[in-house]
Amino acid sequence: MSAAPSTPDFVPILSRGRHRRPSKGACFMELASFLAGERWSDHPRCTHPLLGTLARAVNDQTSDEARGRLGELIPSVIGLTSDDLRVDAKIALACAQAALPVGNAESQRVMAVSVLTAEGVLARLEGRSVGEFSPRSRAVLAASPDAARWAQQFSREVGASLKGFRRYGAPSTVRCAVQAVAEACVVDVDERLRAMLVDAIHQTSEVIGRAATSVQPDPQVWRGLAAGGRRALR
Repeated sequence: MSAAPSTPDFVPILSRGRHRRPSKGACFMELASFLAGERWSDHPRCTHPLLGTLARAVNDQTSDEARGRLGELIPSVIGLTSDDLRVDAKIALACAQAALPVGNAESQRVMAVSVLTAEGVLARLEGRSVGEFSPRSRAVLAASPDAARWAQQFSREVGASLKGFRRYGAPSTVRCAVQAVAEACVVDVDERLRAMLVDAIHQTSEVIGRAATSVQPDPQVWRGLAAGGRRALR
């Protein structure tokens, strides 16, 4: 069990990209590495790799004004990691379901393929019929019939191995989904991105069968994040 991290001299600003040290700012996953007592990194071991990919993408695409609100989610990703491929499939599916209704025509095709692929992977892993989709998947596909028809034809021609899905398909789905939402012509982009991350955290917790590790940093950390960071703590 890692020792609890000490309170820093200041609260790093949640900002885009990687940061060599806290004094330069922090992205979502870098602050997670600190709170988990790990070496400063945007790829900490305490979080499932695909969930980390999503968190970094959401962090980078969220507006500067709204990014501070993501801070309250950071403790929720600590301890959420597993080798269960269902985690990858559930995260990819949740992201594709969120992006399909709002993406442009090209993005909708990609997301529709992603929905079919993730549902297929889950069906294989759970021992059920490949054609058995979740209600949410049926709804988003029905709302984008052109994309759904194109995806069904494409999916018949291109198969996906489980190994390839974990290594390439799922990460690509997550990145494309975040980009699709970020570029969507909707007024609530920040809220949709945050909801995507919240849903993925929930899906991961559900598969693993437990909540994330309880991490309770000094309340001043979260107050500083809400205020925009860079606040001296002592």
